[in-house]
Amino acid sequence: MSGYFGSEFEGGKFIFYSTSHNLALLILLVFFVSIYLLRQKLKNAPVDKIVRYTLAATLILQELALNVWRLANGTWSVANSLPLHLCGVAIVLSAVMLINRNYSLYELNYFWGLGGAIQALLTPDIGIYSFPHFRFFQFFLSHGLIIAASLYLTFTAGFRPRHKSIWKVFAITNIYLVFIAGFNWLTGANYLFICHKPVDGSLMDMMGPWPWYILTLEFVAVISFYIYYAPFGISDMIKRRREKAKQI
Repeated sequence: MSGYFGSEFEGGKFIFYSTSHNLALLILLVFFVSIYLLRQKLKNAPVDKIVRYTLAATLILQELALNVWRLANGTWSVANSLPLHLCGVAIVLSAVMLINRNYSLYELNYFWGLGGAIQALLTPDIGIYSFPHFRFFQFFLSHGLIIAASLYLTFTAGFRPRHKSIWKVFAITNIYLVFIAGFNWLTGANYLFICHKPVDGSLMDMMGPWPWYILTLEFVAVISFYIYYAPFGISDMIKRRREKAKQI
């Protein structure tokens, strides 16, 4: 069993869109769709509280498990183990958001979670740890739950982003980026991948060399924010047109 939990793994390097990768994505998609289909039952107060607290607890426990794994294998360090990537921050914020049903945290998690976690799921940065290693399960569980947390409050609590949420989150993201740049400089870390691109490849490989890909990421962030806002923006536009039609 140590081979599935140790730092060394002989099961083969993770391969994008392999059978295990596609199956993990399919399972998560079914999970997300299930939240939507069961949204009315999940609105029941006792059920809602149980689900929210279970999701929050699982988010924190899996993050603790990851740090225990790194400590046990001697790979934990300030430079690579703190939850300072957007997805790492989103894990902590998602847990608090689910417990408190906090809308301000929802705004951040909706854009950070969907933007960061979806990209991470499509191009996982987990090196040699393919199925069935612990890191494989932990990675897909953590990023899947980040998305599920925002979708859960969207479908059951009626939370939704506003147009002003886009620029509010964009501003907070850039303030956070400045903080992380300083932290990276002090510790030699690469949080937010602003010092260099992920070693095993990602969408950043198509965005030019350092530091220009960071500017490209800024542009991509705004585009992705608008894409994730689009369903609500289109719905608002349709409602406005219907209201105008009734007044004629």
